This record gives sequence, C-alpha cells and structure tokens, in this order.
Amino acid sequence: MAAISMGTNFPPELVKEMMNQVVGHSSLARLSARKPIPFTGEKIFTFSLDKEADIVAENGAKSAGGATLGTVNITPIKLEYSARVSDEFMRADEEYQLNVLEEFAEGAAKKFARALDLAAFHGVNPRTNADSAVVGENNFDDKIENVITYASATPDDNLDAAIAAVIGAEKEVTGIAMSPTMGAAMAKVKVNGVVQYPEFRFGGKPQSFAGMGMDINNTVSKMPTSVETTSQAYVGDFANAFRWGYATEMPVEIIPYGNPDNDTVAGDLKGKNQVLLRLEAFIGWGILDPDAFAVVQEAAAI
Repeated sequence: MAAISMGTNFPPELVKEMMNQVVGHSSLARLSARKPIPFTGEKIFTFSLDKEADIVAENGAKSAGGATLGTVNITPIKLEYSARVSDEFMRADEEYQLNVLEEFAEGAAKKFARALDLAAFHGVNPRTNADSAVVGENNFDDKIENVITYASATPDDNLDAAIAAVIGAEKEVTGIAMSPTMGAAMAKVKVNGVVQYPEFRFGGKPQSFAGMGMDINNTVSKMPTSVETTSQAYVGDFANAFRWGYATEMPVEIIPYGNPDNDTVAGDLKGKNQVLLRLEAFIGWGILDPDAFAVVQEAAAI
C-alpha cells in the first residue's frame, strides 16, 4: 500500500475495511442493509401495493389494482474525527506512518459507528449531545409513532407489544436494537422461579432472539455525555425499511500548521511540535417506512 500524503483519500480497500468495522459496532448497520452511495445522494422509490392480486378467468376482464409511490432521499452527512500526534510522525518511515494511520482509522471507525446510531436513533450530534440541524427529523425518535411504555419488571411483555404494533400495521419485524438496561431486565424475568431468558444473563448479548436479528448497544439509550434517553428498544423491519450507505471516497488530511481543531488550550500545531490527523466519512441513511418500526420508551417524567 502506498504512503498516504496530505490531502488524499484512503485507499478503497481500507475504506471497505473501516465500514466493516462500523457494521460490527453499530446496531443499525448490523441489522440493516447497506451499499455505497454517491456524494450527491440517492433517491429511493418506495411502493405500496394497495390491493390483493386478481384471479382472472379465461377471456375475463381485468380489474384495477393500484400502487402508491413514495420517495426517500438519502443524503450523505459528513462525519469528522481528528487527533493530534507528535510531528515525529512526519519524519518516520513509510511503514510506521501507515501503521499509525491504520490504527487511527480503526479508532475513527468505532466513533463513526456510534455516530450513525446516535444520529439516526436520536437526531443528535454525537460530540455536542445537542439536536443536529443537519440530521433534522431524519431519525427514529422523531419519526416513529408506535410507542410502547417500558416497565422493567415485564420487558418481555413490552417487547411483545412493540412487535405486535408493527405486525398490526401489516409490517414485518426483522430486528431488535436493545439497550443494556433492558437486556439486564430480560435476564431477570422468571416464571415460577425459573429464568426465562438465560441468554441475557451475565451481560449476555445474543445476536438473535425469537428468530429475529438482535443487537444490544448503549447507543439505544445513552447519549455521549452519559445523559440517558427514554428509549430502551427499537423493533421493526430493519432489513427492508431502513437503508444506510457510505460514499467510497474518504479524505484523510495530515495538517502540520495552525489550529485546525480550534483547540484554544492546545494552540498552534507548529508551536507544539504536533501535526493533526483528520479523517472524514460521508454516511447517509433513510427510514423508508416509519410504520414498520416501534420503540419501547420509559414514561416521561412528570
């Protein structure tokens, strides 16, 4: 692999490897489909067939069917992560530089994975913990209308009710994203003194449950600054009604001068014998059908 210089893109094989790591640490990425998307975004057409199929006799007349056509735009959002390192990095040999950049890329991939969940679940900017104007209402908390009230003593009943709400809307349930808090509650459910869900005990994180994909992740309930949300689980058709993707070009910069991260304490890079590594990813997502999802949430405090 050739050395990466200032202002270039990561090689495609490294970008693919990074996105595979995102799948490993993001509930949404693990439970749903993905594919590369262009920088300019992508328009996905959704079809809702309004009637059942028609049986037609020989020489018989055909009747009207009908379909409702909708669109969902997936626009890549820029995610950025940067870190300062000693300027000895610039004097090191090519192999050392590549090792540092690959380690940096691996760490950034984990941050991008959390960012996908936090932004798409809750609509926040992960670094500031505030609602993101860039994300807007393109998030589960704003779009989902099927809401089940969480009760820690009966999490299985809550989960069952959420699934029933989606099925009642004539949608499929292919996956569950659950908080560790609710996972721990599932481990405590007993009937006649017998533990009902032993796979959740001792911090267990089953990857499937009742024939559906599952991922237990604190991005469901915990914000970056440890502020808890009311959400405890999201269930629904992640396989078909949610899409995410990434642009294959991923710029990496090695910045040797100035204060590009606006860190007033650290100050000027050159004055501190430092350089800044900056990686940018372009990730987009779309909720194709909000009715295909339900959320289990704690009751709001009065």
